[in-house]
Amino acid sequence: MGRMPDENFSRPGAVDLSSLSSAPPAAGGASYVLDATEADFQQLAQLSAQYPVLVEFHSPRDTGGPALSQLLREVVNAAEGRFLLARVDVDQEARLAQAVGVQAVPTVVALIGGQMAPLFQGTKSREEVQAVLDQVAQLAVANGMTGRAQPVAAAPTPSASPAEPPADPRFQAADDALEAGDYARAVAEFDALLAATPGDAEAIAGRAQASLLHRSTQFDPADVVRRASAEPDDVDAQLQAADLEVIQGSAEAAFDRLLSLARGLAPDQRDPVRLRLLELFEVVGRQDPAVSKARRQLSQLLF
Repeated sequence: MGRMPDENFSRPGAVDLSSLSSAPPAAGGASYVLDATEADFQQLAQLSAQYPVLVEFHSPRDTGGPALSQLLREVVNAAEGRFLLARVDVDQEARLAQAVGVQAVPTVVALIGGQMAPLFQGTKSREEVQAVLDQVAQLAVANGMTGRAQPVAAAPTPSASPAEPPADPRFQAADDALEAGDYARAVAEFDALLAATPGDAEAIAGRAQASLLHRSTQFDPADVVRRASAEPDDVDAQLQAADLEVIQGSAEAAFDRLLSLARGLAPDQRDPVRLRLLELFEVVGRQDPAVSKARRQLSQLLF
């Protein structure tokens, strides 16, 4: 992992957090939550000599993740510096996730005195999260760690850096629906956008993601796996299994599943599979190598 500059640790409590980007603060209070990368991990380990650092490994593709992230943010911010929460996107930081041994998201670990302690995997209730963090706090005190984290400030934007473009107001209604977890309404909002601007690549991708999220609320993952295994020729079961694989980060497996399914169908029965593949291509991203490969195979199959 990248080595942080020594000057950041010139004296106890004088740690430069400007290289870390802050997450939005809790309403009406300070934030003790930040986004971190592999390059930041040594600095986090140094900070953990003063107070516990919690690390949440998450993925934007995990439909259940935002609820836990919000819960963690609230509990950590309510502790007012007893902990610092660092959030790591496993899609962007795959090497770090692999080094830590993350096998599923969300996964939460603690750094205490530079040592890593696994806390839990999967979603938890507020009471369960609070109980775990209470144990972490007790362990820290038992080890003589009585420091408090300072609220995290966002790194200043260099004057030479271009400002971020403002959010496109056309997508505000769809974004609001996604934020509220109303995925059916988000799909409808994207449909309205596409009716006005057919072929808009951003709206097409947004609709595909909202549609996948909406479908994911209507199936049980364990049941999906069971049905897909027991009914290999059932189109609906295989479509759901492919959805689940994309959500879990196994896009190539999802594409292989649907291409294999399409090959076994008569030409006039392939359209639902073709449409689902095209939608999942948008979710994963048009430039992804797995998408390019599967798109070529789909073209060969259809034409």
